[in-house]
Amino acid sequence: MRSFDNDPAVVRTDSRGQRAHFATVEHTQRLARKLYEVRPGVWSLIGNGLSNQTFILAPEGVIAIDTGESNEEMADAIAELRKVSDAPLVAVLYTHFHYVGGTQGAFAEAGRDLPVYGHERIPYNLSRVTSEIAPAYSSGLVHQFAMRLPDDGPDGLVNDGLGLFFRNPDHAPFTPGFVPPTNTWRGGEVLTVAGLKLEVTHAPSDANDSVTLWFPEISTCVQNLVWPALFNIFAIRGEAYRDPQLLLTGIDHLLSLKPEHMVGTHGPPISGADDIQARVTRYRDAIQLLWDQTVRGMNKGLSADEMAQSIRLPDTADDDYLTSELYGVAEHHVRQIAMGVRGWFDGDTSKLFPLEPVERAGRMVEAFGGVEALRSKVEAARAENDIRWALELASWLTTRKGAEQADRNLLAAVLRDVGYRSSAANIRNWCLTRARDLDGTQDLSRLREHRLRAHALKAMAPREALHLIRVLFDPTRGAGLDLHIGFSFPDATSAGLHIRNGVSVATDGTGAAATVTLPYALLVQVLAGQANLRAVIQQGEASVAGDQEAVLAALVCFDVPGFAA
Repeated sequence: MRSFDNDPAVVRTDSRGQRAHFATVEHTQRLARKLYEVRPGVWSLIGNGLSNQTFILAPEGVIAIDTGESNEEMADAIAELRKVSDAPLVAVLYTHFHYVGGTQGAFAEAGRDLPVYGHERIPYNLSRVTSEIAPAYSSGLVHQFAMRLPDDGPDGLVNDGLGLFFRNPDHAPFTPGFVPPTNTWRGGEVLTVAGLKLEVTHAPSDANDSVTLWFPEISTCVQNLVWPALFNIFAIRGEAYRDPQLLLTGIDHLLSLKPEHMVGTHGPPISGADDIQARVTRYRDAIQLLWDQTVRGMNKGLSADEMAQSIRLPDTADDDYLTSELYGVAEHHVRQIAMGVRGWFDGDTSKLFPLEPVERAGRMVEAFGGVEALRSKVEAARAENDIRWALELASWLTTRKGAEQADRNLLAAVLRDVGYRSSAANIRNWCLTRARDLDGTQDLSRLREHRLRAHALKAMAPREALHLIRVLFDPTRGAGLDLHIGFSFPDATSAGLHIRNGVSVATDGTGAAATVTLPYALLVQVLAGQANLRAVIQQGEASVAGDQEAVLAALVCFDVPGFAA
């Protein structure tokens, strides 16, 4: 399989009318909800959310590994555990920062706080994706994990590649329950948890805080390296570079353990030392092939586009779901490796100084005979199942100045062609979500706004909150400004921001030219768009020592509704 198949015959209709590649439909059964007994005293629940929840019976009680996306998800997992064991929960372990949202649910069942083990970077990684990059990160999640797709019909969610869904709808309202690790590790530790020996190895994969957990006494490892699909070197939602070289080191260590039982953060467990060795070796070699051949192509002077088309896994990769393109696609991984190793410029001269996208699209439309002629070419390419060409042509129509709804509808139709024919859940979900946004089936414009959330701001120190809004500063509106504004709070530590040289720099407020005095709780409301600063000053709830109009005029340069004039 490759990216997507031009042959419409690969499309199947699933049980609720969803249209998808036959391999995507088949994969759903592999991800179905089931509590696996991996060995006596080890259970792994899959199909409860995007990730698994794993439980290990130790001499002193049950160790819970990963807590999912919410307290409700974890409570549901514990309910499954209680069907096979009544031993108390005694500890929580995190494999990485993605699935740590249901820990308070574990505490509630235990009736007390439990020791929590995890990598020291977990709190930082969580804060990063919920602050400066939150809109882009959230939009990526929505697209990749089909969070706005319907349950049924042609565009309906089939699966998310690693699980049936990002969040099980039965778990709404998805109460967050993250608890920071009380016992942190970096990797290399040998511990005893609940009376059971544990060896921890740092094993970066899709997160730099990921670890492999090895329980030698029961020959069981729990890991985030081997997934129920070809590893996703590139996440279409957008993520930091996942270095295959580091990944291979982690997989080689896993193989060196020679485990009898291998439990993943996703997908069914695998038992049998020989089976694990054979299948995981093919998995790691598929990843090495992509890296090696990309570097080989770069050294030959090939561009990323050329390598994406020429480098592929052998057909035998589809003999095992571990190496199948059921999540992301190899050609995207090749592009990501090329960029991660060398940077964005791949030697293709057309990419050196390209035209601004709207202008380029307009010129291309004219060069192809105008709007109506190009629309006809898109339809002809679709009729001939030349979907890659149709996708590029339709993209020019929607990018050009003056694009019409008919153009967006046409691109949406092509994206559905791609989505229905791709074996990779990520690609299907992204294409269908974007198609629905383009044709107006669903309004996703809110995802393109950076909305600061009051509950998150309340948890920050004032200087931290003012540091966050630097990514909302418009240097065009603030051209030539040099103003240091202080903020004094009766209920928090003073802070400030210095607008200069087209940036905003958070300070402690010392030496500010003007100072705004108000409760920090009220500034939170302003930053979250729940109050307007000028209005609260006029109402006497805040005051300014210094040039009030200069302060307000400067703050208007931020994309913060509460600072608006």
